[in-house]
Amino acid sequence: MTSARPSEPDIDISTPHPARIYDCLLGGDHHFPADRAVAERLPAAARLGARANRAFMRRATAWVAGTGIDQFLDIGSGIPTEPNLHRVAQGVDPRCRVVYADYDPMVLRYAEELLAGTPEGRTEFVRADVREPAAILERARAVLDFDRPVALSLIALLHFVPDSDDPYGLVRALLDALAPGSCLVLSHLTMDLFTPEEDRTADYRSSGIDLRPRTRAEVSRFFDGLDLVDPGLVTGWHRDAQPPADTESDGARTAWSGVGFLR
Repeated sequence: MTSARPSEPDIDISTPHPARIYDCLLGGDHHFPADRAVAERLPAAARLGARANRAFMRRATAWVAGTGIDQFLDIGSGIPTEPNLHRVAQGVDPRCRVVYADYDPMVLRYAEELLAGTPEGRTEFVRADVREPAAILERARAVLDFDRPVALSLIALLHFVPDSDDPYGLVRALLDALAPGSCLVLSHLTMDLFTPEEDRTADYRSSGIDLRPRTRAEVSRFFDGLDLVDPGLVTGWHRDAQPPADTESDGARTAWSGVGFLR
């Protein structure tokens, strides 16, 4: 089951936007010259990191769906890039229900692609900002049963939330609404494994986009009170005996990622 396509707002193509820069790094075509200008100033590790991050989303989503969780709330979904989260989850269990939330008008324009799910399941798109958790939860309740476990997916999102917006409080507000047995799937940009010369945060910020990489200790705070599953909070998260090939590049060094369950 799918939803009707939301109405399209105006899009400012003169100002770079994280979702479109990310699309450019992934080799997509849903971006503009202002976005490409930023992407081209970033080091090669940024492109590798974007691909490694998408690989983490696919691995973690498939594993979580395999545990029996059939409801997903993906905040900061970004511009559709195949395979999208719902395709991964519904590939494991066609009955999975997925709610995407994003505030970027460009993402909204392509929401129809996000809403093409299986007949047995359901996909919906909510236009909302992670800084408005109450609004996201209210609208997600029309699709998801919050009395049953939900997977909260925050992939490559929170490094765009500055400390002044209390990212830890925002995540806690979302988690507090979920039933025991729910989980948090999170990846977060870090500069822990790069030299000061390799840190290009200032280049990104010069485009007018706030960026807050965090250390492993800072990222681990998002999982406070949760049970982290093996291998814990790592770069190149995987559940196999050997890490898959897509974690063997420098791209895997750009983010801490993990999965944690609510007791």
